[in-house]
Amino acid sequence: MKIVIAGAGAVGSHLAALLSREDQDIIVIDENPDKTARLLANGDLDLMTLNVSPTSISGLREGGVHQCDLFIAVTPEETRNITCCMLAHTLGARKTIARVDTAEYMMPQYGELFRQMGVDSIIYPEGLAARDILDGIKRSWVRQYWEVAGGALVMLGIKLWDKARITGIALRDLCDAQTPYRIVAIKRDDNTIIPTGNDELRSGDIAYFMTTKRYIQYIRELVGKEDYADVRNVMIMGGGRTSVHVAEGKADFYNLKIIEQNEERCHKLNEILEDSDIRIIQGDGRDTALLLEEGLPDMHAFCALTPETETNILACLAAKRMGVRKTVALVDNMDYVSMAEKLDIGTIINKKMIAAGHIYQMMLDADAHNVKCLTVASADVAEVVVGEGSLASMKPVCELRLPNGITLGGYVRGENQGALIYGGTQLQAGDRVVVFCKSGLIKQTDRYFNKQKSGLFNLF
Repeated sequence: MKIVIAGAGAVGSHLAALLSREDQDIIVIDENPDKTARLLANGDLDLMTLNVSPTSISGLREGGVHQCDLFIAVTPEETRNITCCMLAHTLGARKTIARVDTAEYMMPQYGELFRQMGVDSIIYPEGLAARDILDGIKRSWVRQYWEVAGGALVMLGIKLWDKARITGIALRDLCDAQTPYRIVAIKRDDNTIIPTGNDELRSGDIAYFMTTKRYIQYIRELVGKEDYADVRNVMIMGGGRTSVHVAEGKADFYNLKIIEQNEERCHKLNEILEDSDIRIIQGDGRDTALLLEEGLPDMHAFCALTPETETNILACLAAKRMGVRKTVALVDNMDYVSMAEKLDIGTIINKKMIAAGHIYQMMLDADAHNVKCLTVASADVAEVVVGEGSLASMKPVCELRLPNGITLGGYVRGENQGALIYGGTQLQAGDRVVVFCKSGLIKQTDRYFNKQKSGLFNLF
C-alpha cells in the first residue's frame, strides 16, 4: 500500500513509525527540513521524506499522491489539512483522512458534505481524548478502562501494589478456563509483556485484565482496591476544548469544577456549559492555596488538561500528595510519556497517540472496529471481526500458532454476549474478537481473521 502523510509533527511521526514496520510504501511531506531530519534520524524507519508544502500541487505530484492508496493530512492547521485532502483527492488519491480542530465537523450530517469535498474521514483528537478521559475517571482504582460492544467485555488497566492477592503466582496457576478474567498484557518498568503461562505479576506492574462487567467488583477485591471511593467530585485544571468535551459528556451524578486562568475563557465556558453541577472558577491551577480553598483533597478525581505538559504532570503530583486517588494528565509532549509513567502520576492521555491509533485502524485489512493504544505500555488492543472462511474460524485458538507478542482476550457473539478466550475456544465467523499485541504487530493479525483467498491467507 502506498501512503502519503502530510505533516512530520508528533502525530505524523508516530503514525509513520507504526506503518513503517509493516513494509508499507510511505512518503512523509513537510516543508520544514528540521522535522523530516528528526524523523530520518531514527534509522529503523523505512520511509521517504519530501520537503515541499502539502498544499502545493506540484509538490503533491512529486510525492506521488496521484498513485497513493491513502493520503493522511495531520499538519497543525485544520484548514490546511482539509485543503490538501481536497487537492490529493482531485489528483487521484484513493482515500483521504484529515485531522481537524472543530467539533462541528464531526457531526454525522456533515459526513457526506466532506466526502463530496474529497475528505473521506475526519479525526478530531480532542473528542477522542475526552472519551478516554471519561472512561478513565469512571473508576478511581483503574488506570485505563475500555468497553467492547457496549460493555459486553471490558478491559481494565490496573496498577498493582503489595495488597494485590495475585502477585508472585505463575499465570498458568492463577488463570484457567473457570477464571472470570484473563491477564492480557503487563507493563513492567520500560518493558511490555504479552504474557504466557510462565509469567507472573509483581508489585508495581500495570496489569491489563479482560473480563465482563459482572466481575469488575471481583477484580477490584482481587487487586486490593476496595478502599478507593467511587468517583463523584471531579476537578479539571484548564478550560480548553478537551475539558469542554469532558464536561459535556460527564455522568449526571458528577459534581464538576473547572479552574481556568483566563477571565475571557471563563465567561465563554459559562456560556457553553449550562449544567448546574458545573462550577467555573477563575484562577491559576498551580496555586496550591486556591486548590485547597476549592476542596481539592475532597475530590475523587483530578484532571490536569492544560496545554502545558510539565504543568499537568506537576499538578497531578500535587493532587496525589493532597490525597486525590484518581489523577489524569494530558501529556502532549511524546518525550514526557515515559517519564510521567515513572513518576506514577496516574492515567496519561496523549492526543497524538490516540489520533494515530484511530487512523491506524483504517489500515487493517481485517474488519477492525476499534484500535486503542495503551499509551504507557507500548501495546495496542483492537476489536476485530472474524471473517467467513478465515483461519480463526477453522481451528481452535490453541492451534492458530499466533506470533509472539500477540494474544486474544475475549470475543462477543450474537446479541452482545461476551466471553473470554482460552486455548480450546473455537471462534465463529462474525465474532468480534479483542486482540492484544505489542505496538506495530496488529497488522499481523490480518492473516488469521481475513477471508481465505486461493488457498493462502493475506499476510499484509
